[in-house]
Amino acid sequence: MYAKLVIRNARRSVKDYLIYIVTLTLCVTLFYSFLSVSSSYYKPDIGSAYDFTLVGGGMKTAVCGITLLILFLIRFVNKYMLVRRQREFAIQSVMGMEQKTIGRLFFAETFLMGLLSIGSGIFLGMFCSQFITAMFLTEYGKSYRISWMLFPDTVLFTISFFILSFLAAGAFNARSIGKMKIIDMLTAERANEPEPEKGRWMYAVAALYELSLLLMLIIGIRKVYFYYDSRFALPVRAMFWGNVLFPAVAMAFSFLWLIRRRKRDFHILTLGLLVCSVLNALPAVSVPSLMSKYYLPLGDGTVNQYLMFVLADLLFFICGVVYLAGSAILAWKEKSPEHKYHNENLFFFGQMITKLNTTGKTMSIISITLTLAIFLFIAAPILVNWASGYLDSRSMYDIQIYSRYNNVYEEEYLPTGGYGIVTDFLEGQGIETAYDCTFHLYLPVKEDFHNRMKYDFPAAAISLSDYNTVRRMLGFEEITLKENEFTTHWKAVATGEEQDAFLQSHKTVKTDKGNLTLAQSPCHQEKMGGTMYNLYTNVLLVFPDNICRDLLPVIENRYIMTKEPLSYDKACLLETEFTEVYPEETETGAGYGIRLSTLQINDTKGNNFVLQASMLYGAVVLMVICLTVLSLQQLLDAGHYRYRFSVLRKLGVEERNIERLMLKQLGVWFGLPVTLAIAVAAVATACFVRAISAEISAYIGFASLLQQVGITVGILVLLLACYFLSTWLLFRRSVDG
Repeated sequence: MYAKLVIRNARRSVKDYLIYIVTLTLCVTLFYSFLSVSSSYYKPDIGSAYDFTLVGGGMKTAVCGITLLILFLIRFVNKYMLVRRQREFAIQSVMGMEQKTIGRLFFAETFLMGLLSIGSGIFLGMFCSQFITAMFLTEYGKSYRISWMLFPDTVLFTISFFILSFLAAGAFNARSIGKMKIIDMLTAERANEPEPEKGRWMYAVAALYELSLLLMLIIGIRKVYFYYDSRFALPVRAMFWGNVLFPAVAMAFSFLWLIRRRKRDFHILTLGLLVCSVLNALPAVSVPSLMSKYYLPLGDGTVNQYLMFVLADLLFFICGVVYLAGSAILAWKEKSPEHKYHNENLFFFGQMITKLNTTGKTMSIISITLTLAIFLFIAAPILVNWASGYLDSRSMYDIQIYSRYNNVYEEEYLPTGGYGIVTDFLEGQGIETAYDCTFHLYLPVKEDFHNRMKYDFPAAAISLSDYNTVRRMLGFEEITLKENEFTTHWKAVATGEEQDAFLQSHKTVKTDKGNLTLAQSPCHQEKMGGTMYNLYTNVLLVFPDNICRDLLPVIENRYIMTKEPLSYDKACLLETEFTEVYPEETETGAGYGIRLSTLQINDTKGNNFVLQASMLYGAVVLMVICLTVLSLQQLLDAGHYRYRFSVLRKLGVEERNIERLMLKQLGVWFGLPVTLAIAVAAVATACFVRAISAEISAYIGFASLLQQVGITVGILVLLLACYFLSTWLLFRRSVDG
């Protein structure tokens, strides 16, 4: 009998609890899809040059870590179902059924629906995993073919995880039902809403923000005291004083409010700090770009400090807007009688003011979480494309050996040797080379050897013959120079302003062999790898061979192109043997490094895929959680809304006006956190893009970035539309009763 009752209730619940089934099915689909690439049965054909173990292990760790968030969602959805069924539980208790039995039946019902979601999710995950596989193979430059396959270990892991989650949630629900009073369950739908919050959570938020303002003021004063110079450019001076003035004004305003708090409402303080948070963010967000543009030595950790201050400003802005939203609607209602009494606006205002005042903290958390999800969506392709673009400039040679002299303080300890161990390894393994070039980088002036200022390292020079050899290796045309001429070669990240400033101030270059004049072709920008430059510099000087013979060689590099790509195993072996003889740091201070394109490509592409997949998975999970909570919060109050809208019907309000009221209410409820999250995420993304604009221009391209932003907006709109439509249908059904 109990089994039939469970099946009947579960069958009836399929329509009533659409959000529950859709949400859990989506969670299972995402879990299985992203975890499928870590299966021991997953054997993609990516060639012998790649090792797949890094990707599999990284994906399993990332997916399992992010999926812990789903436990919260499962608990929240189960709580929603528990509240919705309280009246039915009370009737069953009155009829003589023990509450323990009711709890077990409810657990069996939700467990059965959970199994349905697991089955549907795994089935859909089999299709969705094709997109993950396509993304993975595309990252490795391999062709993709659709292959429908279930991975037994992933299926077992997915079923085990969600069944354990359902068991934990079900046990908690059964215990809760056993403790409920029958009278409380009978009157649950008619209970009054909680009293509006007194804003205690906002007091705590304001106190923490005041603390961050004080810290920002102290750090701003320290920066002015130790680093300020009146000769700085106007934007730099504005940044220095802005980071002192605006926090000081905010602190002074708070102190004034504290003195007169009996006459002033806390909303005034919140509004004032809200304005200050916008003003504080302006100079703080300019710190990274100005430091990069003007090479400002503001101390270690400065960028991270001010990014944290910007984060504090944005978080307070979100909390402040949500906290003041109810008061803003109330003020609008009181000051605009023509809107207050227009049609059913009085009813609408009452609904929204009460709801916003009682759920301010929840709405703030949802807005912050949505902001994080949107930022993850946008940042994932930026970071991955940046790493991929940078990889192209790092792995241009099959074998790339370089040295460093920044910790060498005696000329006799400068790197030399030619790296014969590499030659022996290649001959021993029977590996043929197409190009092999060993060359030195020189200091134009010998005295610059002792210049170790991080932002004032001297640019290194290369002889014309070595430079042309490297150009031939990469398929570029050779260049020519006259006896007393020089030219320059620039990194991809170098800006046009930086190049122009350098060339304007270096029409001639002083060397130990005399002065050289800038050639008619003053600069070249082909990608030739990052190890051709001295540390902390973006330019390489190209001198005639006769000049370089008498200069001080400080760096010795060797670039090799093999006729056949190195296998992954041989690349690992060569790296091990090389580092045993040439460590990263020797006793004399000289440093050595080796880059093998096989290892670089394998590690970077694997890390890129894990990073992108985990960020996208985390973003989707966070969005699903937020939209589910927004949806269920409205459906939880269906009992109150059913009575209120029935009163409107008895008063003669037309049905289409009632539907318009429902639509407006859901529009505000979903629109406020989503709009706020989009606005804040746009600001955060703009700051992020501005901080790495040079890297984006060099490695990604702004056109590609805009395409990724468009995809992100499309996914957000699709998820929002699905949840809004589902909530709208269930809300109408619940209210119409």
